[in-house]
Amino acid sequence: MPKTQAAAQPETLTLDRIQTPIGTALVVTDEEGVLRAFNWTDYEDRMRSWIGRRYPKAALAEGRSPTRPAFERYFAGNLDALSSVPWDGAGTEFQKKVWATLCDIPTGETWTYAKLARAIGKPAAVRAVGLANGSNPVAVVVPCHRVIGSDGSLTGYGGGLPRKKWLLAHEGATFKDRVAA
Repeated sequence: MPKTQAAAQPETLTLDRIQTPIGTALVVTDEEGVLRAFNWTDYEDRMRSWIGRRYPKAALAEGRSPTRPAFERYFAGNLDALSSVPWDGAGTEFQKKVWATLCDIPTGETWTYAKLARAIGKPAAVRAVGLANGSNPVAVVVPCHRVIGSDGSLTGYGGGLPRKKWLLAHEGATFKDRVAA
């Protein structure tokens, strides 16, 4: 489950740009400080389009997110810093179940898509789990980067495989490195 469940559509969303070792992160929070979207500047158009579809009545304004300190601590090496960030992903019940289960993957560990499918009680739904994982709107906080291929290799990541590689290495996870830095 999300750390918080918003009762209504937000009226205002704040977009913060946070410098990280792997690019500028886009962090979108609502009036309550709940994370609604996370992406990278090279995917800003895609994220804005997604926000427009999910929160059509919300005004998006640049500003400072109350989650900024947690993101700064995480990227500086405090790997537990994001565990306190409240989030709410706009998605189907199935997607939300997958996203909530992603939060069960311990820092420094990885799961396969098959293991994630088993964890939600749908062992035959590996492809659907992969699609839900790939549509996670609050990446890094909901650690979709911790899901790898059945052979231990890196597989798709919305922010690009070099970022996935960095995040996993930052967290001390083991994986087969087949991505150029």
